Amino acid sequence: MRKTIYFLLSLLALTVTLEGQKNYTISGYVKDASNGEALTGATVHAKENMKGTTVNTYGFYSLTIPQGEYTLVVAYVGYSEYIRKIKLTDNYQMNVELTPIAYQMEEVVISATRGDANVSSTDMGTNELRIEAVKKTPSFFGEADLLKTVQLLPGVQSAGEGSSGYYVRGGGLDQNLILLDDAVIYNAGHLFGFFSIFNADAVRSAEIIKAGMPANYGGRLASVLNVSMKEGNSKRYEVDGGLGIIFARLNVQGPIVKNKASFLITGRRTYIDALMQPFLRKDSPAKGLKLYFYDLNAKMNWKINDKHHLYLSGYHGKDRYGFKSTAATMFADFGWQNSSASLRWSYNINHKTFLNTSLIFSDYQYNIDIEMDVYKLRMFSGIRDYTAKTELTYLPIAGNVLKMGAAYTFHQIKPNTYAVQASTELEIPVPPVFNTHEAALYVNDEIDIGDAIRLNLGVRGSYFAHTGPFTLYHADEFGRINDSTSYKKDVVIKDFWGLEPRVSVRFAITKTLSIKASYMHNYQYLHQIAMSNISMPTDMWMASTIDVKPQIGNQYSVGVYQNVLKNMLELSVEAYYKDMKNQTEYKQGYSPITEAMKYTTQQYVQGDGYSYGMEFFINKVYGKFTGWIGYTLAWTRRVFPDLNEGKEFPAKNDRRHDISVMLAYDILPQLSMSLVWVYATGNTMTVPVGFYFMGYNLVTEYSDKNAFRVPPYHRMDLSVNWVMKKTEHFEHSLNFSVYNVYNRKNPFFISIGSTMNSDKLEINNTAYQMSLFPIIPSLSWNFKIK
Repeated sequence: MRKTIYFLLSLLALTVTLEGQKNYTISGYVKDASNGEALTGATVHAKENMKGTTVNTYGFYSLTIPQGEYTLVVAYVGYSEYIRKIKLTDNYQMNVELTPIAYQMEEVVISATRGDANVSSTDMGTNELRIEAVKKTPSFFGEADLLKTVQLLPGVQSAGEGSSGYYVRGGGLDQNLILLDDAVIYNAGHLFGFFSIFNADAVRSAEIIKAGMPANYGGRLASVLNVSMKEGNSKRYEVDGGLGIIFARLNVQGPIVKNKASFLITGRRTYIDALMQPFLRKDSPAKGLKLYFYDLNAKMNWKINDKHHLYLSGYHGKDRYGFKSTAATMFADFGWQNSSASLRWSYNINHKTFLNTSLIFSDYQYNIDIEMDVYKLRMFSGIRDYTAKTELTYLPIAGNVLKMGAAYTFHQIKPNTYAVQASTELEIPVPPVFNTHEAALYVNDEIDIGDAIRLNLGVRGSYFAHTGPFTLYHADEFGRINDSTSYKKDVVIKDFWGLEPRVSVRFAITKTLSIKASYMHNYQYLHQIAMSNISMPTDMWMASTIDVKPQIGNQYSVGVYQNVLKNMLELSVEAYYKDMKNQTEYKQGYSPITEAMKYTTQQYVQGDGYSYGMEFFINKVYGKFTGWIGYTLAWTRRVFPDLNEGKEFPAKNDRRHDISVMLAYDILPQLSMSLVWVYATGNTMTVPVGFYFMGYNLVTEYSDKNAFRVPPYHRMDLSVNWVMKKTEHFEHSLNFSVYNVYNRKNPFFISIGSTMNSDKLEINNTAYQMSLFPIIPSLSWNFKIK
């Protein structure tokens, strides 16, 4: 650890030394000429020495090079290049607006935005997803879905049929940090996970990081998905939207003050429940069914001047699922919702220094209400965050990006809370709220060392504390509460801290071939604990405290990257090994009702895990025919002293093979089609393997944990998009898609039924497979008025 910190300080000293040379800086903003949106990831470079830089999330760039005459090139995929000759004898400001190419036969599907970034950067396991690519991907019920596209990348596994949850390199669902304009999203799914919360009309860009995580990210072990909302068209007003079989969408954006301030408002709702009700019989089980979701995105940005910029964005989404029995003796209502808000101030201090400060709010809540005769049960839980963060970016010389920052979050976590009304009094203890504090300081430096080596080195210091007010219950060896300890407000009950070094290095063999390696050490202080193999909105979040230690992860990665055919084809092979400590599960025999009667934090068990594998990726990034093929070969194991008799077992997301194919073809300028095919080894499961009598009681004997597998999963989807009319001020199109083209009955859930032959005293087990979705065609109409 000391060597890591010493090396980082040495690099900082080198940065100061190099800056002392006679250099000048070109800086400014790069934006879309049609709407004023920042072009994150655009490149700025000098032709003469090929020194360059990348535009950041807010559209800002800074390039420091020796004085002289240069030809500057600003480029971004799908836009015309901007070329300008300059004589650099002083610091120079150059704001650039790039014009979109009207007819893009060479549209990128998924790639880094500069042609050789796959080879030249230190990024490993990192993919940028352009929203145009997401909209081209065949979708469930015709609704473009960012998370479904993420699941098609190597190393990323779907959590199940139709689910928006995903596993990354053997990690758990809770080990993925999902951000929307810097706000943490704790449940990214709608309708039990079949759709994601990300409305493609409101998203500007998205990036997923699976390895070599920079030090400015923390709090999760497996990955970061960073999603940025559009800022709103600052040039002119636009209205766009669409109608599908079950969805309606509307997006309005435009200038408040032209080229100075703009707004964006986007809404979406399902309406299948409202459409079907008039056609149902009064005695239909679906009569009165409530099954819908809606979400709203809004954003406003204000360019005060060239140095100061304010952004305010928000999101709110809600799901509702309710039904009643035909005899009206039972009623159930499930509801869950996400809310977030971000206020960000960007300050361009000078031509080399950029400050970004944010105040962020995030909230996730769910509730379940069930009524049956005289009984009423209510269960609810949630997590709420208040965050303040600041980050300083310094770009002293070309090829050197230094970031340092601080972040603080106050988490309020409500564990599962039960309320029961019945004819007899039933008192259930109310669990206390967990008040926790999480803070971090970090520094990250990316620098070129000669022409062949580029290094990204960082360290993050994190701190987490569980504080009062809180009542900690103590249980005896039989799980019965026999004592408690009360803590007053702000008293530290338990705290943790850790240093998290991160390093990535790139060795350039040629201009089109490189070898990369990375290491990251992460702490995770929040845990999401699932009761089943299926991700549900009712899966509870839990804080690290006296009885629950933070998760700790180490990941080692190495890869080879090559571009061929003038960067048309990107090839990569990555190998990784990851170890994970303090993975959290419910203890064996856990029952939510039983534990609610004697609340204690000792209802969890912890163990370790590891994962290793290889990822192969072929990506054709431009031309009429685009797309990618990804293949992952992986193993994931867990060891819990209190589960499976302490023996190692495969994790529920242990899948040997995972294949994804995404292909798109532009048949005509106004007609395109795309295809997706996926294959995955079946999930693991635990099954009964025998029965015996103990006295008069029948006892079931189970296999080792996760010793059996369900059948493999595979599916093909197709999509055709027809632009019916496109003029300067109006365009509309039809999208026809087919989900599960060959009607594969994929396993969603396997249940085991037992029958007894009393004559032979035999018990036979039969497995029953539940499948969710057959072949599903869908049609949607999309429009844009501008």
